[in-house]
Formats: sequence, C-alpha cells, structure tokens
Amino acid sequence: MEIKLKRIISFFAVALVCMTISAQNKNRFDPAKFESELETFIISQAELSQEESAKFLPIWREMRKKQLETMRSGKDYRRIDFNDETKCADAIRQHDEKDIKLKELQRTYHNKFLKVIPAGKVMRVIRAEDRFHKQAFKRVVDRQRNR
Repeated sequence: MEIKLKRIISFFAVALVCMTISAQNKNRFDPAKFESELETFIISQAELSQEESAKFLPIWREMRKKQLETMRSGKDYRRIDFNDETKCADAIRQHDEKDIKLKELQRTYHNKFLKVIPAGKVMRVIRAEDRFHKQAFKRVVDRQRNR
C-alpha cells in the first residue's frame, strides 16, 4: 500500500511540474512568432497583393533588423546612478541620439517603400504596425492583470 501511495504522489508531482512548465512556456515571448504575426497583420491591413508583398517585405525586414540593432545598442538605462549628473546627462544624449537614428531609419525606409508600393499602402503599413504594437501591448497588460 505504501509503495502505491508513493507512486501516486510521485505521479502527481511529475504531472504538476509538467503543467507548470507548460504554462510558463505559453507565456514566453517568441520573437520569430511575433515578427511573423506582425508581417501577416501588415500585409492584411495594408491590403498588399502577393507581388507587392514580395517587393515590400525584404525591404521592411531589413528596416526591422536595423531598428532592432539600434534599439539594442547603447547604455542600459536601468543601471545608471541617478545621483551622478554627468552620467545621467550622457545617457540622455545617447538616448536622444538613438531616437534620432531610429527616425532617420524610418524616413530612409519609408522612401524605399514608396518606390515599390503606392503611398496609400505605405500609410496603411505604418498604421498597421502601430496598431499591431498597441494590440500586443494590450494583450501583455491583460495577461499581467489576469495572473
């Protein structure tokens, strides 16, 4: 009887661990899935044809890669001593430079987009990307609230 009880308890312990790991994996951020969903959303919302998508997406992916590289570069602002005025001023300047570089990247690539798809569709792409990010942020907030 004692052995059966130990087996049952062991079984439930293993099942609980597996369910916990499975639940944690569902909440993990998957960058590839995010990018894929973003692309699909943009193509749908901007009403891009297959031909337009084939011309547009490689340029858009190139822009996204450069944006992500730019966002990852620079200082980690969480580790700055707010009592050190010199370091704070330097961090502010670096932060501003990063924002300017991101805007310049957008302008450069928006002009490239205009060469392969109509302006109306470029505007739809811009709006779709903004909308997707807002929806993704809202989903994260909702998940946090429901925990």
